[in-house]
Amino acid sequence: MAITGSGSLAISLYVFVISAAFLSKGSAETVTVDGLNLATDNVSVIEGEMATISCRVKNNNDDSVIQLLNPNRQTIYFKDVRPLKDSRFQLVNFSDNELRVSLSNVSLSDEGRYVCQLYTDPPQEAYADITVLVPPGNPIIESRYDVVSEGNETELTCTAMGSKPAASIRWMKGEEELTGETTVEETYDRMFTVTSRVRFSVTKEDDGVPVDCIIDHPAVKDLLAQRHLEVLYKPEVKIVVTSPDGLTREGDNLYLTCIAEGKPYPLQVSWLRVDEDVPPHAVVTGSDLYIENLNKSYNGTYRCVASNAVGEAYDDYILYVYDAPTTIPTPTTNPVNTQDSRASEGAPQKIDHAVIGGVVAVVMFAILCALIVLGRYFARHKGTYFTHEAKGADDAADADTAIINAEGGHNNTDEKKEYYI
Repeated sequence: MAITGSGSLAISLYVFVISAAFLSKGSAETVTVDGLNLATDNVSVIEGEMATISCRVKNNNDDSVIQLLNPNRQTIYFKDVRPLKDSRFQLVNFSDNELRVSLSNVSLSDEGRYVCQLYTDPPQEAYADITVLVPPGNPIIESRYDVVSEGNETELTCTAMGSKPAASIRWMKGEEELTGETTVEETYDRMFTVTSRVRFSVTKEDDGVPVDCIIDHPAVKDLLAQRHLEVLYKPEVKIVVTSPDGLTREGDNLYLTCIAEGKPYPLQVSWLRVDEDVPPHAVVTGSDLYIENLNKSYNGTYRCVASNAVGEAYDDYILYVYDAPTTIPTPTTNPVNTQDSRASEGAPQKIDHAVIGGVVAVVMFAILCALIVLGRYFARHKGTYFTHEAKGADDAADADTAIINAEGGHNNTDEKKEYYI
């Protein structure tokens, strides 16, 4: 339907008359969309984008007229005619069963309830609510402290300004979700500013970890602000044994290296011997300690101390000097550079039980041989001994004479004298 020249004025008057007639009828009875022949949809649209309003008739057998009104009840379209002088409204489709209109470059002032009207008896109305969404601006994240020391608390603030409806804010520290305190402020133009604060204690593991302020809003996705934590922490100290490999023995040279890391980097690294003085010929070069020609007087605990602006830390090495190796070399073990392994090196050396068993076997064999020789000697000389009882009896003619002639015999009876008183 084309309208040119003075015909447009006639159409406008026609719309006015029809609208007045409808309003006079509608004052008696107004029918909404529920369960009736007219249907429409609510619309949510982001500010600056396009909204589409559709007025649909399920069954239109009597050629009833469809029109669309704005929230001020001004006619936007009557059939396919646009009386309203707002070129942002454009006809998308018009038929007996639908009037579809687009609204471009939507602003907050366009928000409200739009009316679809169908001229029937009784007349029908359906309402389409347009909700304008305004995304927040880029979030701003601020930190109360730019740098914080381990063990202390930090505070971060994130602000999302100028949104509709109010945005929600979430916090993530790495993979960990944090809980913040949120405040919402409504401005004079129906816009909202949301502020969230989060507080937490930091450790050295938090250094460099990103903290994300994530904005959730129906008008925008993947909106966030990020800040990396900067945490100061005291040094971490570790002593590494460069030489010797395995056990430390008399005559060996000891070379220790102290590895110290921290934030800020430790500028001072020193060596000391716990409860004693460092050997006079020990050489300290930066973080290295060198002692040559070890002996047992050097036994003790050697400590590397490192410090920075946050604090100091240390690591200990327990030195135990063993005897120099004998003809039977002692198996060496792989060096282990932890404090526990160094402590285990300080334990006494295990005894070689095989050597002791061999010595005992040799001694027992010698004793057994000596016993055998003595036994044979005593067995050979058994009974070969002499007495003086038969001395002089060898030349006697008979036994009686032998007895009389023998020394110690009883032939000297006359020499015995008895006296009776």
